[in-house]
Amino acid sequence: MEGRYRLIGAVPSPYSVKMRAIMRYRRLPFDWVLRTPEVLEETANIKPAIIPILQFPEDGSYHVDSTPLAFELEARHPGARSILPDDPSHAFLCYLLEDMADEWGTKMMFHYRWAYKPDQDFCSLWVTRDSMGPADNQTRDQRAQVFADRQIGRMAMVGSTPENMPLIEETYLRVLDILEEHFGTHPFLFGDRPSLADFGWHGQLFQLMVDPTPSAIMRERAPGVMQWVMRLDDASGVEGDWIDPSQPLPRAIEQLLQLAGDVYLPFLEANAAAFEAGSDTMEFEAFGKPYSQGVFKYQVSRCLGALRAQLAALEGPALSRTQEVLRTTGCWQALHPA
Repeated sequence: MEGRYRLIGAVPSPYSVKMRAIMRYRRLPFDWVLRTPEVLEETANIKPAIIPILQFPEDGSYHVDSTPLAFELEARHPGARSILPDDPSHAFLCYLLEDMADEWGTKMMFHYRWAYKPDQDFCSLWVTRDSMGPADNQTRDQRAQVFADRQIGRMAMVGSTPENMPLIEETYLRVLDILEEHFGTHPFLFGDRPSLADFGWHGQLFQLMVDPTPSAIMRERAPGVMQWVMRLDDASGVEGDWIDPSQPLPRAIEQLLQLAGDVYLPFLEANAAAFEAGSDTMEFEAFGKPYSQGVFKYQVSRCLGALRAQLAALEGPALSRTQEVLRTTGCWQALHPA
């Protein structure tokens, strides 16, 4: 396919840097375009109003939502440097771990960014500088404060509350510990090449690596994770193979799946149950810690529903191997309800 893509996004956006890293690794021709006021005007009619936005080269059309975009790029550029493991079972597990990064990992990112004053001050200025370009100090500071006030006001909506803080911060520490051990001996999650799951966690951890409070935790607790995030930002020179499906899964994949079984899938199930019941609020408990927030329809169909559909498409030995690991890690019942 001739021509260059335009990837419109922002560095403080986890999904933007996720897509940028994917396109760099896949060596797809693209221009990285910051979402400045001029670009905002250009893309004002695109719905939903989220970033990144990928503009296709052949017709100038605009497209959003990072996971569907990653799959679309797989279809448009099949073959070399795919980010989906060849083995169907591993491909499903990869998709599940990426979905957890996008939907639960982002709670870690948003929570640390807006729950602590040093992060509020730093990140509001970072976002403002990234999006508005040069400006006098007074204008920049005013816009940063407006943005911070808006984001802090949205904290409860996305689950960042004092009541939910213990579970969100506990899961951040668990992810760091799992990945720190893994990246000491392995370059990526599913082999010697990065997968969709790697890029999903990269997007969230990139932000956590930069924001003051979670960055200090990462530097102290998981310096290897920080180094991995920086390496994966541009993996265009990486070559490698997927792990052998006949061999046991790396311990980190099983540990992350266990985290999904303990926290993420119960979260999705509680959200779906509340939605079906017509409730405005969902709640569940994990690790003895409560969690509640508003209900999101997107996570009913585009997360839990999509995961169940992907699992249902597996058959034969791939299904058997997937069922075994999902049962072991407490994921099977949520993804394959009776």
